Amino acid sequence: MIPRYSRAEMARIWEPENKFRIWFEIEAHACDAMADLGLVPASAAAAVWERGGFDVARIDEIELETRHDVIAFLTNLAEHVGPEARFVHQGMTSSDVLDTGFAVQLSQAADILLADLDRLLAALKRRALEHKDTLCIGRSHGVHAEPTTFGLKLAGHYAAFARGRTRLAAARAEIATCAISGAVGTYATVDPRVEAHVAEKLGLVVEPVSTQVIARDRHAAFFATLGVVASSIEALATEVRHLQRTELREAEEYFHAGQKGSSAMPHKRNPILSENLTGLARLVRSAVVPAMENVALWHERDISHSSVERVIAPDATIALDFALTRLTGLVDRLLVYPEAMRANLDRTGGLIFSQRVLLALTQAGMKREEAYETVQAHAMSAWHGQGEFLALLAADRTVSRHLDPEALAALFDLGYYTRHVDTIFSRVFGNA
Repeated sequence: MIPRYSRAEMARIWEPENKFRIWFEIEAHACDAMADLGLVPASAAAAVWERGGFDVARIDEIELETRHDVIAFLTNLAEHVGPEARFVHQGMTSSDVLDTGFAVQLSQAADILLADLDRLLAALKRRALEHKDTLCIGRSHGVHAEPTTFGLKLAGHYAAFARGRTRLAAARAEIATCAISGAVGTYATVDPRVEAHVAEKLGLVVEPVSTQVIARDRHAAFFATLGVVASSIEALATEVRHLQRTELREAEEYFHAGQKGSSAMPHKRNPILSENLTGLARLVRSAVVPAMENVALWHERDISHSSVERVIAPDATIALDFALTRLTGLVDRLLVYPEAMRANLDRTGGLIFSQRVLLALTQAGMKREEAYETVQAHAMSAWHGQGEFLALLAADRTVSRHLDPEALAALFDLGYYTRHVDTIFSRVFGNA
């Protein structure tokens, strides 16, 4: 991922220094387990910890010749350890290091993403509670429907990200597996107890059945989860983009002092953060299909998945980390305009109460088809500027036979639409 969309903490996970540090720990812990089992000298295991090390530039130099990254690493490790290095990697295969190390990196990345989600959820909760009773129009198909509150909008997004966090925690648990099982996963050349020891030391669980690799359905589920979280980001970003349109202007991204919206038009205040988040969400989702296609490997292993994962793992996690952090800042500083929301709410002259009138007429004895046609006819007249909706209904004798003026006017009550907001909020936020 390019530096523009990278945060240092997540980027460090995918740097060679961290990767090789994890590889070193895998090999060193494996040596400890083998020494405990009497398979290698205890002095060899001690030498790995005492003298073991690596140099990224030297590993790259060796790989130019070997064309094999794990062998290049082991060669450089041996240059540090000395003669005892012949006991390193006993009975192990490259994927034991690669897949176990990858599991650690993905777990580290997931931990950062979970913390990102916690901060976003906190921001959404704060703003949702702030605007729990801020009336605005709800829209379906982009057209005015019925009243809602801005807090309810945000509560819906909070609930989506809370589900995403639950999924990510599950995906992290599923991906955190260790495989030290040898050339085709039979433990023919490495004792299963070595795997158990390494798993415990690295905070992983033992992969119950590996071939030469950990099955890629785990990874597919992980990246699919990242894709769903990214889609939730885009959903909220899209809402902000719509609400910032000049014709609505119900909410707006914070505009910094000195910020410029356009090189040509000094008046512009564009939703650039939301648009950026939409693009980043697309980027994260682009990792999902390749991860799914990695599931089908030949026999006990091929490396068709390797090149894919070298790209999508850092790119998807770094992009999602950046996007979640950016979205949290956007929500924290989002400018909300209740007056504009109310003006838009009143813009259609009461048409938003049409369903209440329809239901009241049917409850008063009118057939539903007749009631619908009556209400719709007056709604269309009001839509075309031929009068206020309530006045048109009040002048209709068919309506007045079923609803007296006071009962009809009582239907145009905004409080009717918000009377269950507390119930919804208690479902989402508990007793907060």
